[in-house]
Amino acid sequence: MNNTPPNTGLTTPDKRRVLIVSGLSGAGKTLALKTLEDLHYEAIDNVPLRLLSQLVKSEADSTNMPETAGLAIGIDPRTRAFNVEQLLHELVSLGSAGDIAIELLYLDCEDAVLLRRFQETRRRHPLSGDHPVQHGIDMERTMMQPLRDIADHVIDTSNLTNPELQQLLDKNFRVDVSDTLTITLQSFAYRRGLPQQADLVFDVRFLANPHYEPELRSASGLDAKIARFIEADGDYQPFIDHLSGLLTWLVPKYQTEGKSYLDIAFGCTGGQHRSVFVAETISKILIEKGFAIRTMHRDINAG
Repeated sequence: MNNTPPNTGLTTPDKRRVLIVSGLSGAGKTLALKTLEDLHYEAIDNVPLRLLSQLVKSEADSTNMPETAGLAIGIDPRTRAFNVEQLLHELVSLGSAGDIAIELLYLDCEDAVLLRRFQETRRRHPLSGDHPVQHGIDMERTMMQPLRDIADHVIDTSNLTNPELQQLLDKNFRVDVSDTLTITLQSFAYRRGLPQQADLVFDVRFLANPHYEPELRSASGLDAKIARFIEADGDYQPFIDHLSGLLTWLVPKYQTEGKSYLDIAFGCTGGQHRSVFVAETISKILIEKGFAIRTMHRDINAG
């Protein structure tokens, strides 16, 4: 299952954005709502269906409240008197009103990952009752399929870390759009999978690996001794020179094309040394050239 990007239409002064956030239990709805709240949405969880229409209509009347990005409403089987057919009916009715931009964000996840999450947190699945967790997952997946089928946005969180999910939501649901291209540079470990949101990926495993030096193994690419070790590799500087030249030429092309976000990822085996140092180095180069950069290291403490 692929993560599908949202529509490009954003909240306008005369049309408020309402996100209905739903999906499978354990797929990340709570984190999604918290992230949307940080993005200046008014976030409300577990709204009874009988109040949904009233709440959404009140949002349509709040066009004089530009300080909020819109409304994010969490609805799932934990919601009082939850009924998929009724929710579908409400969404169709509200969507036809024309004075709001209502969208359904659905969070999905693979069974094996959901099982692990419930086991790790020792939470009870809301539909499992006295049965095993898998029973509840199966029931919920069948129940929720009609919502997934009509969702405007589907995010599969199976292979996403919490920071990656937050970044994906920030990238796709932030409404304060500007002409500045926001560039995210991140390091990652290949053994933990590719970052799903990456636009460009560079493999730096050809560089000398500090992991095989006992005195360097516990350090990270943020440490000076790791920097000295990698810089001593004869292939390092030519690589940085060619890559910085490429990105300096390429990034403005994305900006001209109208792209608001660009995610560039650097991978090595463990995500602790080489990829971290290269990401930091390229970040400094691009900042010096006037680009807006944010840097993150996905697996630096993964062990």
